[in-house]
Amino acid sequence: MPAPIYIRIHDEIREAIDTGRWVPGDKIPAERELAVQFNVSRMTLRQAVMLLVDEGILERRVGSGTFVSAAKVQEQLDGVSSFTDMMAAAGKTATSRVISFHISQASRSEIEQLQIAPDTDVLRMERVRFGDDEPIAFEIASIPAVLVEGLSREVLTKSLYQALISEKGLRVGRAEQVMTAAAATERVADLLQIKRSDPVLILRQVTYDVDSQPFEYVRTQYVGSRFEFSLTHK
Repeated sequence: MPAPIYIRIHDEIREAIDTGRWVPGDKIPAERELAVQFNVSRMTLRQAVMLLVDEGILERRVGSGTFVSAAKVQEQLDGVSSFTDMMAAAGKTATSRVISFHISQASRSEIEQLQIAPDTDVLRMERVRFGDDEPIAFEIASIPAVLVEGLSREVLTKSLYQALISEKGLRVGRAEQVMTAAAATERVADLLQIKRSDPVLILRQVTYDVDSQPFEYVRTQYVGSRFEFSLTHK
């Protein structure tokens, strides 16, 4: 299935950055100008831009515009945990509300992070994750479509890890995680029931199986006032 329009726009902007047309620190054209350039609505254009922001490739500066991000210092977090497990450890019940669920061609970033061939299909899910009915996080998860063949939407959205482990025999290995801080966009703020520009923690994670093959690429925005991470150094 062809990639959605916003994914194709995402890829073109990403290519412009990868090839040096725009470099770290550059301000990209305004949304209105880009929408005209790509012949799409501003809503569609904004969706592409915000995906790049979620991935840490672009950053929005209030009152200034959108810029190509500079490289950031990375901190390695310890361990691999599903959201369901994290909520259980905190004595909370995890639930989810699916915002979107579809299979289409992988984006440039998904191809890179999941180490898959161009034109490979991925399952892309957007979910709001709750702990005891309180919205905790907004998540975009991408998984190679071949890994979820035969699994229902209900099974996959309930607990992705559990479904892959119990139904597909997946053995989870390590994860690579990068965390940044940002201000919530209007869309994310509405979904998480917070105010626009409230602080969110953005965690980008690639999870590997025991053979070091990536199987999941996730971008999650956590409500800063409702969630904290604990680091363990050995």
